[in-house]
Amino acid sequence: MKIAIINGPNLNLLGAREPDQYGSQTFEAYYEKLQSKFTNINFTYYQSNIEGELINELQKVSNLVDAIVLNPAGYTHTSVAIGDTIAAIKAPVIEVHISNVHAREDFRKISHVSAKCKGTISGFGMKGYELAVRSFLLAE
Repeated sequence: MKIAIINGPNLNLLGAREPDQYGSQTFEAYYEKLQSKFTNINFTYYQSNIEGELINELQKVSNLVDAIVLNPAGYTHTSVAIGDTIAAIKAPVIEVHISNVHAREDFRKISHVSAKCKGTISGFGMKGYELAVRSFLLAE
């Protein structure tokens, strides 16, 4: 199985950015652990702070992978274009959020992405990525 993990803006700062909200581990360190836990999965990883680059990556990998784990980060609440892209591509997408967006500011409760995804995982820290991967494995 091939799974692409795509992270949106500011997730390159994990480990340093608001550790009380997002933890103190970098995504790169977590990604290594995830790869070692699922040795039968061929993972790719991409992160960008730029909306158009995220859209390009979603379109590019859609025909190359079996599934996509997407953390659109702040673009969740603003990007109709990312939602439209998910609706248009072949690969199923699970949306992941490290924090519980429903326990935060009101604007974070609005998503232009969730309805286009197979499912959404929110509030379990970085463990949410693993939960998304396991969900795809159960669907096989």
